[in-house]
Amino acid sequence: MHDDKDDESDADDINSWQTLSSKPIYDNAWIAVREDKVIRPDGEQGIYGVVHFKNIAVGVLAIEDEHLYLVGQFRYTLNRYSWEIPEGGCAKGEEPLTAAQRELVEETGLSAGVWRKLGAAHLSNSVSDELAIWFLASELTHGEQQLEGTERIAVKRVPLTQAMAMVLNGEISDALSQLAILSYAVMNNPKR
Repeated sequence: MHDDKDDESDADDINSWQTLSSKPIYDNAWIAVREDKVIRPDGEQGIYGVVHFKNIAVGVLAIEDEHLYLVGQFRYTLNRYSWEIPEGGCAKGEEPLTAAQRELVEETGLSAGVWRKLGAAHLSNSVSDELAIWFLASELTHGEQQLEGTERIAVKRVPLTQAMAMVLNGEISDALSQLAILSYAVMNNPKR
């Protein structure tokens, strides 16, 4: 017989890694990379590279009449064009909701009368500490984009069913966008 308590044993919560030393490798306005000399869980010495994100990632599901607003832009790191939800960074000391509201206006020109936090997740937690939080924005008002100098963003409004299909067929590959769209779909239709 399987006992669920076995899965939640205190032993699973114990840090089995030992850090011997840490060395900064790289630092800029967005990330810091360090290399740690460690004792691994198996007792052997090793190294571990950690990417520390200086901002929290925020994303916005801007929904109107069962349609979702997506933004498209060329992503330098991937060397490809990407469709995703409006996203940005929340600086230390800033409220994530405030950052999400700003990013929605900047990238789409939209503002929202109603906001609700939908979820949070750690992205790529084997090498980074990046935290992402996503919000639902509704009762939308249309305005002008306020793009930053690094942004050239297209905006399109798609049915939620099309956004789901874009996630499932890989057209939307951004993890925060996938999490936000899928979690919203499950919350609004758990049998789907």
